[in-house]
Amino acid sequence: MNKFYLKSMGCKSNQFEGQIVTEKLIESGFEQVFNIKNADFYILNSCSVTHKSDSEAYYLLRHAHSLGLKTVLTGCIAQIEKEKLLNEPFIDFVYGNEDKYDIPKLLNNEMAYSVKDLMKEDKFYPVILNDTTKTRISLKIQDGCDNRCSYCVIPFGRGKSRSADSSFILNEINRYADNGYKEVVLTGIHIGLWGKDFGDKSLLDLLKEIEKTTKIPRYRLGSLNPLEISKEFLNFLEKSEKFCPHFHLSLQSACNDTLKHMNRHYTVEYYLEQIEDIYTRFNNPFIGSDIIAGFAGETERNFVTTVENLKKSKLSKIHVFPYSIRKGTEAELFDGHLPEKVKEERANIIKQISKDKFQTFIKSNIGTTQEVLIEKHPDKNTGKFKGVTRNYINVLLDSGEFNTLKNVLLTKNIIKFD
Repeated sequence: MNKFYLKSMGCKSNQFEGQIVTEKLIESGFEQVFNIKNADFYILNSCSVTHKSDSEAYYLLRHAHSLGLKTVLTGCIAQIEKEKLLNEPFIDFVYGNEDKYDIPKLLNNEMAYSVKDLMKEDKFYPVILNDTTKTRISLKIQDGCDNRCSYCVIPFGRGKSRSADSSFILNEINRYADNGYKEVVLTGIHIGLWGKDFGDKSLLDLLKEIEKTTKIPRYRLGSLNPLEISKEFLNFLEKSEKFCPHFHLSLQSACNDTLKHMNRHYTVEYYLEQIEDIYTRFNNPFIGSDIIAGFAGETERNFVTTVENLKKSKLSKIHVFPYSIRKGTEAELFDGHLPEKVKEERANIIKQISKDKFQTFIKSNIGTTQEVLIEKHPDKNTGKFKGVTRNYINVLLDSGEFNTLKNVLLTKNIIKFD
């Protein structure tokens, strides 16, 4: 009775944490299976960023319960909803976001519930990932968020901002390099806040240490708030030998009125100028963004403004999702909530803008030579070598060597469109 099937939903931090939990379970004598029907425990590492993610989580748990499995819910839903979840007949165990690392012990002791109060947690919980099967690896450097955007429930699921010690981060990156990794992705819930809880440190300080003292050839950054990208920050990245020119900006809207209602403390003009600066400094940088469509009170004029500004921006791709009311947030009580149909329609318009922008980005890279990290395993569909450029383009190659860096001339027929 110790076989488990684990699924992680949501952000890169949650995916990383799911890998940690998997390793801890295996180390404790549990057996991982990849067919849910062969499992004794179904472990769902959940996300609560939208009501759709909540609905999907409950559907998956109901399905596992119907197959006779013991169900374990962890992640943000467990952290936010807490003990009331045990009233659901399809949920057997509920563990919070930091309690998830003790799942083997909790299951062995048959403890049904364990959720710490993360609002009282001041220290980062360092976790070590030993997996060496992949080519690129994530490293969680921060957790929690001190912002209070009107639409967002995540601070309640993650607590206040807590940073990993720089010594831990640098040691882990060098350990990854010693194990053959060529690239690390620095992840967290709000990595731009790294070091603020230390009083005199910033993310830029950490990146300077990574540049100077680690052996890893490449690193990427997780999502950044535009206010955390200074001229000094860009000056450093522009000269970095390790940084991959791949930016993800947490923009959320391209209309100033909407940004104000969201409690986002910057303007569209500010970040459009910032995007332009990034674009001119780096060689074909990938610049992605998050946009919420149909926020509470978003008028037709607001939406048209967002569309116009997104079209004229130099974004490479846009991750868009319809606004979702989150219980307990300030925006839940706002007037002007829009019908789901309107939100979906607006999201679809922005998705098309994203497709057009990505095509433009790809075309601008054809004919250029880019450094490609060839992954350890071939592409499942074609059997070809697969890799990723510094500026986040996936490619398929007829020849190469696994887990190596290679300069490649980009042509249309080698680019992999996901």
